[in-house]
Amino acid sequence: MKTIGLLGGMSWESTASYYKAINEGVKHELGGLHSAKIALYSVNFDEIEKLQHAGDWTATANILSQAAKSVEVAGADFLLICTNTMHKVAKDIEQAVSIPLLHIADATAQQLKSDGIKKVGLLGTRFTIEQDFYISRLTEQFGIEVVVPDLPDRDIIHRVIYDELCKGVLKEESRAEYVRITEKLAEQGAEAVILGCTEIALLISPKDTDVPLYDTASIHAEAAVKLALTV
Repeated sequence: MKTIGLLGGMSWESTASYYKAINEGVKHELGGLHSAKIALYSVNFDEIEKLQHAGDWTATANILSQAAKSVEVAGADFLLICTNTMHKVAKDIEQAVSIPLLHIADATAQQLKSDGIKKVGLLGTRFTIEQDFYISRLTEQFGIEVVVPDLPDRDIIHRVIYDELCKGVLKEESRAEYVRITEKLAEQGAEAVILGCTEIALLISPKDTDVPLYDTASIHAEAAVKLALTV
């Protein structure tokens, strides 16, 4: 079994979901008392969040690159960044280590392609929705068309992520808004919706809407298990 490297803490709420999903996946595949071999570095998200909103992506890249080096030294065979937004600096992190990075957008796109989905809606932080690093990867490398919420809905999604979900706060009115936005994207032709922030699955799930939802954290964790168990 390979050792999975995790860059977590962004937020720790979703990192806990990663840890649980990866260990459940290994247990399902191997049975008995098997659990995953994991090297986890959990950063202080307050520091990262301030730099994100200040637009200082170089500083965030430096912090995460140093964390990635620590994970590699700890024995990780490959690396996951346990957040969608910070894949903005994925190339910087890749350059800092010699172990491969399992990209969250790639894992998600491969699942979408496998399911025959060609047009998707995207929920996430304003950084993920509005900047090019994520959507371009889906469109250019995988040929998936992406539909995004309008500006007022982006503000709602972003606010709920940082003010509520990253703090473990789940509100029914926010769930209702996310469902409304999801179904609006479906009305615009999206065949499914990507939960492109690893906290969103804490708030909405398939029981809340008939629109197919792709939980990036769960998909990423499942891909990590497969890679870890590949001989």
